[in-house]
Amino acid sequence: MLAVLTSAPPITRQWVVDQLVQFQTLPGDPGFPRYTHPPERIVTLAAVLVPLINRPAGVTVMLTQRTAHLTDHAGQISFPGGRVDEGDLDRVYTALREAEEETGLARDAVHVIGTLPEYDIATGFRVTPVVGWVEPPVEYDPDPFEVAEVFEVPLTHFLDPGNHQRHSDEVNGRRRSYYAMPYQQRNIWGATAGMLYSLYEALRG
Repeated sequence: MLAVLTSAPPITRQWVVDQLVQFQTLPGDPGFPRYTHPPERIVTLAAVLVPLINRPAGVTVMLTQRTAHLTDHAGQISFPGGRVDEGDLDRVYTALREAEEETGLARDAVHVIGTLPEYDIATGFRVTPVVGWVEPPVEYDPDPFEVAEVFEVPLTHFLDPGNHQRHSDEVNGRRRSYYAMPYQQRNIWGATAGMLYSLYEALRG
């Protein structure tokens, strides 16, 4: 049974840091068999930024709507990020660089506070989600080639298990299961929802 945050403390930067540290020692349960790359597969390393914006009305999660013409994950809702470049120092550097290039979110405005478990995507990527804390004011200047829109969703939406949906379908003879966490008219699903579920697991205590 999914746990709901009841009588939760205020969502502060330090509280999130503490929860992420604790989560590293207590591996979570994705709720169903999650796709992992077979050992023989050559994977593409990538990283995304999971930006938590400390708005006066409550912490939000920043997401992007990808443009419809992209080769990978066109039109989908995702975190800003991408593949690791040769000159990148580490996955944190990749996440901050890609977020700045895609959304205009200045990397020096982001306080990196932890990471979530690596997430394998069937298209060949192994993604490290990097969690960042951002204090307003926040300015976005999205790259029109990659990003159709930058928007924010209250963090509490993702921390309520009543907003978590589980789906399954069959692709190329393989049954796959995935999460969806719709918000208003936006369908947040797949890898993005899976990483948000990891965030939920970390913060539910």
